[in-house]
Amino acid sequence: MKKLKIFAMILWFTMLISTINLAQAQTFKNLDEVPHDITYYKKVQNGEPQIRVVYGRPETDKQKVFGEIIPFGQVWRTGANETTEIKFYQDAMFGNKLVKKGTYSLYTIPGESYWTIILNSETDTLGSYFYNEDLDVARIEVPAVLEQPINVFTIGFDQKNYGTQMILAWGETRVKVPLYLEEELIS
Repeated sequence: MKKLKIFAMILWFTMLISTINLAQAQTFKNLDEVPHDITYYKKVQNGEPQIRVVYGRPETDKQKVFGEIIPFGQVWRTGANETTEIKFYQDAMFGNKLVKKGTYSLYTIPGESYWTIILNSETDTLGSYFYNEDLDVARIEVPAVLEQPINVFTIGFDQKNYGTQMILAWGETRVKVPLYLEEELIS
């Protein structure tokens, strides 16, 4: 009986130590202050995705972001941390450029009135530090407009009669990138 009590005490003590170690292993230190987000474009609400964008969402309370926090005329990762990536689930027109289905890095060069939007074939990169212009698949220019300010960088989609717009928004700046999917071009 005494051996059983000793065994039970050892088992209880081992479980206690394991629980303490498990609790310590589940603490999160140095969480990323800039969360990532995923946005999808779907033709119908419960349909298959046709475009997916994965991006970091930096935040600021300043209204004027571009030209101050993010300089004009320099390649930007289009978000925070890792380079923003866009996946086309089918061939698409990116502005006036045909792009094959696949995943690309999405870079931008902000300007006061116009932005250059870039699709690049090198993925899984950190920011724009390793951007290589030789790997660009497509570049288009689109106008930048001023609207009501928002504090968190956001990417969304707006379906139009003639195609889709991918909207980049932060501070008071909005950029609308025209996209046309295969079925929209055929119809």
